[in-house]
Amino acid sequence: MKLRPLTGAITALVTPFKDQLVADDDLKKLVEYQIKGGINGLVPVGTTGESPTLDHEEHLDVIRKVIAFARGRVPVIAGTGSNSTREAVELTKLSHDAGADAMLVVAPYYNKPSQEGLFRHFCAIADATDRPIILYSIPGRCGIEIGVPVVERLAKKYRHVRWIKEAGGSVERVDLLKQALGKDLTVLSGDDSLTVPFMSVGAEGVISVASNLLPKEVVQLTQSALANDFARAGKLHRKLFPTFKALFLEPNPVPVKVALARAGVISSPEVRAPLSEITPGNEKALIEALKAIGK
Repeated sequence: MKLRPLTGAITALVTPFKDQLVADDDLKKLVEYQIKGGINGLVPVGTTGESPTLDHEEHLDVIRKVIAFARGRVPVIAGTGSNSTREAVELTKLSHDAGADAMLVVAPYYNKPSQEGLFRHFCAIADATDRPIILYSIPGRCGIEIGVPVVERLAKKYRHVRWIKEAGGSVERVDLLKQALGKDLTVLSGDDSLTVPFMSVGAEGVISVASNLLPKEVVQLTQSALANDFARAGKLHRKLFPTFKALFLEPNPVPVKVALARAGVISSPEVRAPLSEITPGNEKALIEALKAIGK
């Protein structure tokens, strides 16, 4: 499989539900909406895709369907992380066999392994595929950070572990990663509101929640930053910033599903428990933010 760049604007896809079942028609419509918007890649069944609430069969079915719907037009990066190394390895192998272009693998959550345990966890996954693995460091959800030395060790050992989705909220951390590995590591922002700050110190794109609704706008933002036009990127950032914040008034992906349903991209804003529907006050604030950018 020919490697395509995993940079720019990549969407962390929501998983549409209807009557609490995965809505295949809506998923296909969402994929088409993304590709027509010029998106650079798709991530099915990450956290935004409510992966913790999908059973094993559903998880793999969504990955296979997104691959089928995308028809090779953009890279599909399967979410294959787990706090069980054995399960993450299995999901990675099955996603590889299904034709995924790459894997997004979150740090093991809740277990809080040592940094050596983290290294061994990712080694086991890397041994299961030769396709790119995007490490995913999000200490706010996982309770641990993938340390820079671990990233260095993995990049040195594996040519296909040279990407990281960074969602720790620190520009300094991005700078440290780039100083340690330079062009040998591609850093992708894990927060829409930090895309431009991260790209100013060397990140090369974003795995975005907002691009579910705003693929064209997030593509424009990342293209401007990649072209080193930070004046334009900053202007777009300031325009979109209130919407970026409004999309996180409640736990992700509750607000973005409301926005997508309101825009007619999906038919229902349903989420699965333990998530719940948006509160009236937050829905009003979200709609006001969307109206301000013409959505």
